[in-house]
Amino acid sequence: MSKTLTAWRPSPYLLLVLTTLFWSGNFVLGRAVHTVFTPFTLSFWRWAVALVVLLPFVAGSLRRQMTLLRRHGLILTLLSVLGVVNFNTFVYIGLQTTTATNAVIMLSITPVLIVALSFLLLRQTVTAWQFLGILVSLAGVLVIVSRGDPAMLLAWQVNAGDLWVLAAVASWALYSVCLRWRPAGLETLEFQAVTMAIGLVVLTPLYGWDLEHGRTFAINVATVASILYLALLPSILAYVFWSQAVAELGANRTGQFLHLMPAFGAVLSMLFLGERLYAFHGVGIALIALGIWLATVYGRAQLASR
Repeated sequence: MSKTLTAWRPSPYLLLVLTTLFWSGNFVLGRAVHTVFTPFTLSFWRWAVALVVLLPFVAGSLRRQMTLLRRHGLILTLLSVLGVVNFNTFVYIGLQTTTATNAVIMLSITPVLIVALSFLLLRQTVTAWQFLGILVSLAGVLVIVSRGDPAMLLAWQVNAGDLWVLAAVASWALYSVCLRWRPAGLETLEFQAVTMAIGLVVLTPLYGWDLEHGRTFAINVATVASILYLALLPSILAYVFWSQAVAELGANRTGQFLHLMPAFGAVLSMLFLGERLYAFHGVGIALIALGIWLATVYGRAQLASR
């Protein structure tokens, strides 16, 4: 599978546009089906189907690397919990009560949150511009979660769904920082399959709890199509496309394409969910974008000029 995809050489920019479109669709679809699937059920079936599709292509390689997998079991479990279990389940919980537009906009704070966690956990240097960028981006998030009304923050009337999405973003940022300890011997698809499998072990009792309480879903064209979309596009293809683009362009340039997600998410939400953009969304997006620019582009330019 990986050799076939590597042999196909479309523009890396096209791959990045498709990746961010698929990931944005995950948020919009998660909101669209929030009354059909519980968060645990949706997470379980998304990763179960993705793993079934992926395993035939990596099973032989994984069997040969069992010693490596056992030696790095702890870090693989941590990465799986942060990136597979927490992130997606928290997003789906959040989408029960917040809009897809809010969720996808708040995801764009990830780059500056990674900078902050790198400083706290790895003691990587944070410049004054990076620190300012973090503060400005956080201000943008506060504008969105408060719906532009500071009184909501003072009275702590913030939507619980927004807080779940922020927890998901924090988990993904921590996952990104911890990737530095990913086992070097595992290729991209093998690593993805292992973290999916570990994540399913964690999700299975949670899904069982849903079943015990009668929280099931009807099997029809809409539910099957939803699960197939989540399993194939955001879970497998987007990951492969992203990895290929990073290999060709580098992490810094590819990271900037995450900024397409608020735009894609807002458009998809308006088209399929009937959601509206308000002035506070625009203010929040502007502050988050300014913060990311200060923490990354401007900060590096200032260092280079010295």
